[in-house]
Amino acid sequence: MSKPLDGIKIIDFTHVQAGPACTQMLAWFGADVIKVERPGAGDVTRNQLRDIPNVDALYFTMLNSNKRSLTLDTKKPEGKEVLEKLIRESDVMVENFGPGALDRMGFTWERIKELNPKMIVASVKGFSEGHHYGDLKVYENVAQCAGGAASTTGFWDGPPTVSAAALGDSNTGMHLAIGILTALISRDKTGKGQKVAVSMQDSVLNLCRVKLRDQQRLERMGFLEEYPQYPHGTFGEAVPRGGNAGGGGQPGWVLKCKGWETDPNAYIYFTVQDHAWEPICRALGKPEWIEHPDYATPKARQPHIFEIFKTIEAWLADKTKFEAVDVLRTFDIPCSPVLSMKELANDPSLRASGTIVEVPHKQRGSYLTVGSPIKFSDLKPEIKSSPLLGEHTDEVLADLGYTPQQIATLHEVRAV
Repeated sequence: MSKPLDGIKIIDFTHVQAGPACTQMLAWFGADVIKVERPGAGDVTRNQLRDIPNVDALYFTMLNSNKRSLTLDTKKPEGKEVLEKLIRESDVMVENFGPGALDRMGFTWERIKELNPKMIVASVKGFSEGHHYGDLKVYENVAQCAGGAASTTGFWDGPPTVSAAALGDSNTGMHLAIGILTALISRDKTGKGQKVAVSMQDSVLNLCRVKLRDQQRLERMGFLEEYPQYPHGTFGEAVPRGGNAGGGGQPGWVLKCKGWETDPNAYIYFTVQDHAWEPICRALGKPEWIEHPDYATPKARQPHIFEIFKTIEAWLADKTKFEAVDVLRTFDIPCSPVLSMKELANDPSLRASGTIVEVPHKQRGSYLTVGSPIKFSDLKPEIKSSPLLGEHTDEVLADLGYTPQQIATLHEVRAV
């Protein structure tokens, strides 16, 4: 069955996580993604944090499924010739090189447009063009700090904290995928390619927009009533860290359940949502709180919010996190168990939906990876294995019109 991006050919010059996450998703949806790698080395993540000697690391396999691997030495004339042919026949080039790297290779934007006026060149950068930190090398945690996430994450009496979620890397890749698809739609209308760029700082900040909202509210009012610091604490000039408080104005906290003494994840997240206050009181056996002047409204509850959480935690003491959620969901109370990666990996619902998939690999056997987080009524992406280094070199060269003899010659001069 045809897929939405069938016929779209993508040159993938990316490495590590942000770019590969972007191109992998496009490959899931049908694009022919050709990952261009250095002969003998390839993407650095092939050998980072290996769990099996001399086999591609999970870091690589989980970010490069459904792609083809072409090894190419673009410093040699023969390699440049191959790349020129590939550019002429492709729709998109995705890169996350340092500034000026493509220019030094001889493939400026002007040269690429000469070869293919319809080409879309999509780039991942640390900071937007013209930014005063534009020459800084940026990784995941650097991006979280630069984009405002770290300064607003953690507890108020501790240091800024980075998230385990890839807010800088995979999040940037998802933003870039949206940009590429938008540029492809634009090209259908205009016939012209264009450059698309997404910075890691911008992508993190886009996810922190509610904190930018709070900064403006803080400057106007001098306090933020939904934060734990209100009403008894103090506020400075910038949005503070709020611990486990919710960012949407609904008080919430991570609370202990039965077994927390030995299980570091025996917790639930419990949200005290305004319209759910009456069901919460009934679930906890506290019907007197429903109309009590100290608890009846969100504003009245805020000074007592930790007393409320303490009462909920006492109710949770004899219940596992799963038992607690099973009770609370019958009252339509927003909550969730704190799920470990082991629990997620073995979750039958996630396996059934294709969110977690098991993929066979030629060298390592099968491994778990994430599937498409986007679900369609008429498309179920098939998640295939990541390619071995250079696995599809001859195949890609043949697609470009090279004869078997020419391919053999290219191998002899070590151009590919």
